[in-house]
Amino acid sequence: MFRNFTCLLVLTTAVFAQSNDGDEAQVWNLEKAYWEYAKANDLEKYRGLWHEDFVGWPTSSSTPLRKDHITDWITRNTSKGVKMQSYAIEQLAIQVTGDIAIDHYRVKIGWAGPGPTESNTEVIRITHTWLRAHGSWQIMGGMSAPVNAEGK
Repeated sequence: MFRNFTCLLVLTTAVFAQSNDGDEAQVWNLEKAYWEYAKANDLEKYRGLWHEDFVGWPTSSSTPLRKDHITDWITRNTSKGVKMQSYAIEQLAIQVTGDIAIDHYRVKIGWAGPGPTESNTEVIRITHTWLRAHGSWQIMGGMSAPVNAEGK
């Protein structure tokens, strides 16, 4: 009996690990879609990634925001003629536990537009908390901050 239990435990652990790997890949692909939508200025698809009860604290705001303000940073730039030209994301850590995923990464964004700017690139640290609800993953919470001079 103990042998059967051990086999079941090993199989369950292997299946759970495969499931988490698939969930991690799915969440990471959604993070990549997030940046594609932002670059393309596709606000409808971008908003579709966010849970209705989202609250987060983006770099672009002095206070936490809800879903109705998640595109503010995009429209603020595009209204001034500034457009995202490129981005590169570097995944640093992801953890999926049940229906919750937490993803940490850095993104380097290249901007183009009118007027003088000190720098046309920025590097940001981002944390997103994803919730699986109704068969899909949505961003439930998040926070971003500029990377400091040491790249951290």
